[in-house]
Amino acid sequence: MKKNMVMFILTMCTVFCFAAGAAMADAAPWDSYKKPSDAEVKKLLTPLQYKITQEDGTERSFENPYYKFYTKQGIYVDLLSGAPLFSTTTQFDSGSGWPAFTEPIDPKYITLHKKFSFFGEVFEVRSKTSDSHLGDRFKDGPPPTHLRYCINSAALRFIPKDDMEKEGYGEFMYLFKDK
Repeated sequence: MKKNMVMFILTMCTVFCFAAGAAMADAAPWDSYKKPSDAEVKKLLTPLQYKITQEDGTERSFENPYYKFYTKQGIYVDLLSGAPLFSTTTQFDSGSGWPAFTEPIDPKYITLHKKFSFFGEVFEVRSKTSDSHLGDRFKDGPPPTHLRYCINSAALRFIPKDDMEKEGYGEFMYLFKDK
């Protein structure tokens, strides 16, 4: 009886360890991201990227690389953690001079913080994984969400659809089905 109990416990431990290991192997790198020290972040980013993401800055409108990328296919990821944030499938020309989206790829990768504005209800948008400032969300976007995520190019890295598999974002190819 004691031997059977020991065998049962060992079997259960083995199954649990295998399942936990498999789950960890399937976890995306951004899910376990640990933000480096401020000194390390400064080394990783350009001065503009640091000002935007770490000091809550705003880049100049119409003078940034991604505001017209809505003609391409791909996704935008967090500059530091690599977390998937936005897709060109929800990007549109808002006329503001910054990349604009109707919604994030998955809301779990961003946080919203209400702030005072003369423009009505505005939320600061931050990356949940790296706590980087991304931009702002307004309630003046097109249907169906009527939201406009106005995001700084300097806070993002663009990954073309054709490179998504090799860069580890294959699970998001579903965004481009029927497009």
